[in-house]
Amino acid sequence: MCFIAWNKGQHFGNRYVFLRGTIQYSRKDSRTLQLYQQLNETLLKFLDSISKKAFQTSSTTDSGAKKELYDISINGLDGSLINLSTLKGKFILFVNVASKCGFTNQYKDLERLYKEYQDRLMIVGLPCNQFGSQEPGSSEEILSFCEKNYGVSFLMTQKVQVKGKAQHPLYQWLTQKSMNGRSNSAVRWNFQKYLVSPEGTLIDYFYSTTGPLSSKITKNLV
Repeated sequence: MCFIAWNKGQHFGNRYVFLRGTIQYSRKDSRTLQLYQQLNETLLKFLDSISKKAFQTSSTTDSGAKKELYDISINGLDGSLINLSTLKGKFILFVNVASKCGFTNQYKDLERLYKEYQDRLMIVGLPCNQFGSQEPGSSEEILSFCEKNYGVSFLMTQKVQVKGKAQHPLYQWLTQKSMNGRSNSAVRWNFQKYLVSPEGTLIDYFYSTTGPLSSKITKNLV
């Protein structure tokens, strides 16, 4: 059965709660779940493409000029400054992360993805507490959690706002077509992913339900 529920994509027993609904399914029928996941993501991308309210262009510089991705900097989890220009020539996968989310276990596959493609890929994890208050810890607590539980070795930043009035300039660029030249989007939950090319152009974005090792992502890393 399917009914509308304003919840997020997570497993609860034999239920999978989607961004826009809840599907009851049998564990033997994982194909049905995959089809609903694909349908859900297609619907959300369609909604993103037609939405206007979420994609205001107030994030341009005072002169009205658009920022390039490599002009942006962000504070690392250890307090150091990360200039994105230092990542030129590599794919970059930006992921807003949280320590107490149903998708937190994706850290494991993010690390696997990084280890496999680190010659051409950098993953940047951006802790965010805007979805269900699921990243309440300090920078020290987040760092300890990631290293102890998942052996995270890719870049991690300090907490950021990925939406709203205090949206970080990086997410202004990632979510606004007027800046990235490709697509409008909205960050809908933890572990949404944005893939950028070695030339600094947005390739695509992926909702939380797309795992880090999905072919949707890895097919681009060739």
